[in-house]
Amino acid sequence: MSVIRLLILLLAVFYSASAASQIPERVPDKLLTGTITRADFQTYRRFAFTVPRATERLVVAFDYDQREAKTVIDLGIDDMHGFRGASGGNKADFTISESDATPSYLPGRINAGRWHLVLAVPNIRAGITARWQAKLWFLKAGEVLPSSVIDRGGGWYRGDLHLHTAHSDGACASQSGKRVPCPLFKTLEAAAARGLDFLAVTEHNTTSAHAALREAAPLFDRLLLIPGREITSFYGHFNIFGVTEPIDYRITPGGPVTFNSIADRVHALGGLVSINHPGLPSGEACMGCGWTMPDADLDRVDAVEVVNGGAARLPGGPDGPLSGARLWRQILAGAKPVTAVGGSDNHDALQAPNELGSIGRPTTVVRAEGLNQAAILAGIRSGRVFVDMEGRPGSMLDLRVAGGGSEAVMGGRLIAAPNVRITARMTVKASPGSRIELLGDDTLIASANVDADQDVELLVDRRERPLVVRAIVRAPGGAIHLLSNAVIVAAD
Repeated sequence: MSVIRLLILLLAVFYSASAASQIPERVPDKLLTGTITRADFQTYRRFAFTVPRATERLVVAFDYDQREAKTVIDLGIDDMHGFRGASGGNKADFTISESDATPSYLPGRINAGRWHLVLAVPNIRAGITARWQAKLWFLKAGEVLPSSVIDRGGGWYRGDLHLHTAHSDGACASQSGKRVPCPLFKTLEAAAARGLDFLAVTEHNTTSAHAALREAAPLFDRLLLIPGREITSFYGHFNIFGVTEPIDYRITPGGPVTFNSIADRVHALGGLVSINHPGLPSGEACMGCGWTMPDADLDRVDAVEVVNGGAARLPGGPDGPLSGARLWRQILAGAKPVTAVGGSDNHDALQAPNELGSIGRPTTVVRAEGLNQAAILAGIRSGRVFVDMEGRPGSMLDLRVAGGGSEAVMGGRLIAAPNVRITARMTVKASPGSRIELLGDDTLIASANVDADQDVELLVDRRERPLVVRAIVRAPGGAIHLLSNAVIVAAD
């Protein structure tokens, strides 16, 4: 096979894969069609279309025939103010939004009005008529593109939900040993090397990393990249997941921007809200890190970071007074399900992988219906999640609580009268010699030794309702290795 034929074949494969990664699964909002002939050779053709109001993201999928006759049509686009990008023959589709865009295109506000598809024709033979079409989608706030990650179906997926790079305050050693802003791709390389399935890069208040994530996604096509952000205020920090829209983060007492208003906007856009490291003290060492948020409605919280990679190294460890476990249990005590998650809070992608706070330590493990953004967020929202302090591939802690003919999984609620016999069933994969502890509220109910990989059933004989049942696995030395989410046992 000649080099040219091989190149054409590779480009065809690229076009197919690229289009599959960008195109929404719905009928296009606008269809442009036309023809190109030899009269258009070495010219630029402009085709107008109108972008409607409230469009947050423009998606274009372009195709044409007569490639076998060496026809080449290059792709570009202008808005009413001028150039917004040109990818030549390099891409069959692209997306543009305020926070991110396909490489070759410029992110920025999608203004309503007259835009132009710009077609360049570097080659078309005499006597050839090439037909082209462009499908356009005008996505509104909260509408998302399908993931470019190959979906592997239902299962347990491992990820890190709290990371920083050069787009905020991430830093690592340069070639000469200086501390410099650490490029985002170093974080992605480390996450891929550690076998993670998904990742949320959560820069402080800014959306600038989203364009870099979109650029990196085709290369890291086994790692789901979820857009995230750490909303950093004077009264606490919280992550938002699954949202790319810029959001005003400037919370002030009595002001128009509040935790509640941000949470409502995130939920309207299909995202999740997770409070970060709420047990840390605020001060010069960690400004605004502790949770003192005025008038925060905790019913709007989807998750709490019970284990933070940095805080877990402090006295008391992952279940101590400086962890997020206290706020998590406080919310659960009100019989409101809320998901416990972990996050490395990594700021240095080159940190040694055996240290807490390195990428994937801790790991949040989610039972999801697939490896895509919607499924992972739904899995977190459901609470079928456990936290792995050591980030060991293959670890497992699944909790089910049963009684009176019913059963509830982690994140759920079991209705049972005080006289109903309740049992907890756990699937555990941990280090040989580990020990599992079953807790009701904050009191030890029962414990058992764990032989690496087994199912454990323990009796829950506490009769008060509501009762928050959860499990912890301790390594042979006594350190916490795995933390489950909770099942709330209620009388009605």
